[in-house]
Amino acid sequence: QVQLVESGGGLVQPGGSLRLSCVASGSVKTSYVMGWYRRAPGKERTLVAGISNLGIINYADNVKGRFTISRANAGLSISLQMNRLEPEDTAVYYCNCLTRDFSSWGQGTQVTVSS
Repeated sequence: QVQLVESGGGLVQPGGSLRLSCVASGSVKTSYVMGWYRRAPGKERTLVAGISNLGIINYADNVKGRFTISRANAGLSISLQMNRLEPEDTAVYYCNCLTRDFSSWGQGTQVTVSS
């Protein structure tokens, strides 16, 4: 398995930007998808964006054009650039590594969008 540690969350005003980072330790020898998920208060955890080992990227409809997922380096670490943030983006954001053998989660980082 891999260990994931998120950082970069915080309080930002509507329209502002934040960049989340997920540092991954360990390696994967099979196909995988690295993803960002979020859980808003009182809601289920949902996918925000994902990037596969082949570089295939997908986004939730409500973040397309505002969020960008990218690889941080040659390993599994990823980032999430979040622009034009809205109060509805307030949530705990989690990093995930999904393979056919396991699914690893980070501890999460809080993002609060409020004036």
